Amino acid sequence: METIARYIMIGGVILFLIGGGVYLVAKVGLPLGRLPGDIRIEGENGSFYFPLTTSILVSVVLTIVLNLILRLLKK
Repeated sequence: METIARYIMIGGVILFLIGGGVYLVAKVGLPLGRLPGDIRIEGENGSFYFPLTTSILVSVVLTIVLNLILRLLKK
């Protein structure tokens, strides 16, 4: 039971850090979600939005950050 509680607490801390990062990005005014290459189709009956460029950018940044963290932990 203790290991499950530990994993839940770690997950909560990770979600807190992600939420804080999203909040800071919004406060700084970075145009995530409105970059060139993000697909937005608006019609009379509805709309479709797919943040393609934003998804790729976030993926690249997270890959670099996680690789750096893993390399630091291996030493």
